[in-house]
Amino acid sequence: MEQSGLKSLVGEIERIGITKAKNIYWNLSPAELVEHAIRNGEGILTNEGSLACDTGRFTGRSPDDKYFVKDELTKGTIHWGEINHPIDGKFFDVVFKKMLEFSEGKELYVRDAFVCADFNYRKSLRIITTKAYHNLFSYNMFIRPELSELQYIDPEYTILCFPEFEANPETDGVRSNNFSITDLTRKVMLIGGTAYTGEIKKSIFSVLNFVLPHQHQVLSMHASANIGKEGRVAVFFGLSGTGKTTLSADPDKFLIGDDEHGWDDKGVFNFEGGCYAKVANLDAKAEPEIYGAIKFGSVLENVRCFPHSREVDYTDTRVTQNTRVSYPIDYIPNAVHSSKGGLPSNIFFLTADAFGVLPPISKLTPAQAMYHFISGYTAKVAGTEEGVDEPKPVFSACFGAPFMPLHPTVYANLLGEKMKKNKVNIWLINTGWTGGAYGTGTRIKLKFTRAMITAALEGKLEHVNFKKEPFFGLMVPDTCPGVPNDILLPYSTWQDKEGYKLTAEKLSDAFVKNFESFETFANEEIRAGAPVVTI
Repeated sequence: MEQSGLKSLVGEIERIGITKAKNIYWNLSPAELVEHAIRNGEGILTNEGSLACDTGRFTGRSPDDKYFVKDELTKGTIHWGEINHPIDGKFFDVVFKKMLEFSEGKELYVRDAFVCADFNYRKSLRIITTKAYHNLFSYNMFIRPELSELQYIDPEYTILCFPEFEANPETDGVRSNNFSITDLTRKVMLIGGTAYTGEIKKSIFSVLNFVLPHQHQVLSMHASANIGKEGRVAVFFGLSGTGKTTLSADPDKFLIGDDEHGWDDKGVFNFEGGCYAKVANLDAKAEPEIYGAIKFGSVLENVRCFPHSREVDYTDTRVTQNTRVSYPIDYIPNAVHSSKGGLPSNIFFLTADAFGVLPPISKLTPAQAMYHFISGYTAKVAGTEEGVDEPKPVFSACFGAPFMPLHPTVYANLLGEKMKKNKVNIWLINTGWTGGAYGTGTRIKLKFTRAMITAALEGKLEHVNFKKEPFFGLMVPDTCPGVPNDILLPYSTWQDKEGYKLTAEKLSDAFVKNFESFETFANEEIRAGAPVVTI
């Protein structure tokens, strides 16, 4: 077994059962991994120097094929149901054994890394992949050890990602050929049948979402975070496409992280060492930080180049709307070196409301904050999915339901406690449509959204009059510096006033129907945050 790296891997890898791999490459540099990826036919170099790869059949996560082993640790703690699927430990053993056998004669890439910038919660990882670019993705996305640390890492968690290996639903206890299986007791994650790199990062995020709240009372968050020049920390929750990465990568702020964080009694800390940004229709002027981070070492996924060139056409989404780039966080010039910040003073819930009825900015009461946190609303627009021909409401509890193993109210109650204890302002920000629904109205300009967030952060809305919006009971400022007054109240932007009322009633009713599954678990305070008008 040929090896390449800083120390012998024979004993290290044989501990988990890999004994007959052809070659093992341990913690190769980005340059070496790019060479391997190109040699293996995994991708091409673009004009900017980034590595462009395709993820194959899967261009996004497959939440229906994600499993947790149900055992003594998890049977009474994980919130089992449509999102968290149980699997018997015997099937984990079957799949694990098959993957170990599959590794025989293969070239494997091993990456040692950490998660959690706060040393009190830091976990060590070992990621073993069959693709070089998956190893480069892992280098980008997780916290990179110092060279001296690599000699002594004893990984607490191990991830095996073999996209070429497919499970057998008839014998392996899974629904289809692709899978992501996590055993929280043995601390091993198995990924197969899919080359989408997001499965790697989300597998360990799901683990942290179990361990940190359950064992440490730390709120784990699917959120970005930054620090203003005056030292105020802001946290941005939001589903894909709402602007979480874009708004946190503000040239006037210092970036803590763009996607996954913890919040304890001291402050906010990043889980990761990199960023995983959407690049569909990426514009250098509107998002210069992300655009500038696409260079040698970054990995582009499922993009296409202009004909007869290596210049990426970010408007080309023929493969998927979910084109992505991963890069180390220090590719952002104003990233915080420690990836930590103090206690947040403002939290923003981001939603891309394609119905055009939510205000572009509104201040939430504690009850509304917990209600909207559990709801986790955004909307899909027509044309982004087959069969979606009009705006469609999407609810994802805690703005990240597919990654939350515990019941949503566990996270909501933690948020409520921390919000009250630290007197945090919570704002609902609509980065979606105004003047009508998608197809009629227009998208709220990014410069206006940035101006609203800046005004909230700098306290410029503290002495402004607020009006209560009639359908959701949201408090909307009369004025906001740098923003036209006439877009602050959605009703005034619609020409079809009756159409606005009907659409608002329809959306508020969708909120209420979605929340029905949480009613029995939510306390009276959370239920008080519901919309005030329904059909």
